[in-house]
Amino acid sequence: MVRAPLPLRDGLGPTRIRMPDASQFGTILDYLVDRFPQDSARLREKMDLGEIFDSSGTPLAVASPIVPRADIYLYRDPPVEPVVPFATPVLHRDENLLVVDKPHFLATMPRGAYIARSALVVLRRELDLPELSPVHRLDRLTAGVLMFTVRREVRRAYQELFAERAVTKVYDAVARYEPNLSLPVTLRSRMIKERGVLRAEEVPGEPNAETFLELSEHDGRHGMYTLHPRTGRTHQLRVHMNSLGIPILGDNFYPEFYDVAGDDYSTPLQLLARSIEFRDPFSGERRRFESDRRLRLPI
Repeated sequence: MVRAPLPLRDGLGPTRIRMPDASQFGTILDYLVDRFPQDSARLREKMDLGEIFDSSGTPLAVASPIVPRADIYLYRDPPVEPVVPFATPVLHRDENLLVVDKPHFLATMPRGAYIARSALVVLRRELDLPELSPVHRLDRLTAGVLMFTVRREVRRAYQELFAERAVTKVYDAVARYEPNLSLPVTLRSRMIKERGVLRAEEVPGEPNAETFLELSEHDGRHGMYTLHPRTGRTHQLRVHMNSLGIPILGDNFYPEFYDVAGDDYSTPLQLLARSIEFRDPFSGERRRFESDRRLRLPI
């Protein structure tokens, strides 16, 4: 991965733009204005202020010529985004790790409509941790234990725990109670999610997703299910619950997608990453972190 020559600003790194192989434009500014016409005035202003940089971090000038396939960098203006009105308590912090109790509706990483108000950017700013990086991810609609590394040097060791399936993860989910289901059960299927497609799907082929699922309690109408994912495919638990005919309450993707306003927090997805457990790659000790949040059966 190419490392940007500029530091974070307001918790966000600079945007990298690669110049084309060939161009009819003589200058970098002419190319940028043509490519991003809606931002032409702001791009000219940034160039005048010396806020567009080459790959060495040197400010570019209005007359700077295009160098084919060269990288340039600039900071995006922070977008105006709704503030998710729920706290993100810190469960643990040391020299290597930050573990938080992520609320529903908060994105883990900057993406799409959630950039400045993603957990990563908010925590970088609030805790003054510029090298903060997620070890794993939770869907925006999923709450619970989310772990970050504090220092760049330790990032790979913790991320490899997840890649090597050396982390025990436990989730809770609330869904309709189905007395005819034979539980507990281990679900295995092949799951894919294509870029640009909202939903994941199960397809024929060798399984790449595995979840052990059991019923913890029920009231005759709804059940509290405990899920033990042994892999980490996108939307895996939501897809597997739906495949049993018991989609998770509040899921607007499965079985059918329906739109929900970005500021509608009335019906959170009833899925909670309750705990993660692993052997620390540096100290060798067994570590476990658990959410203080709890799901409840509907009344």
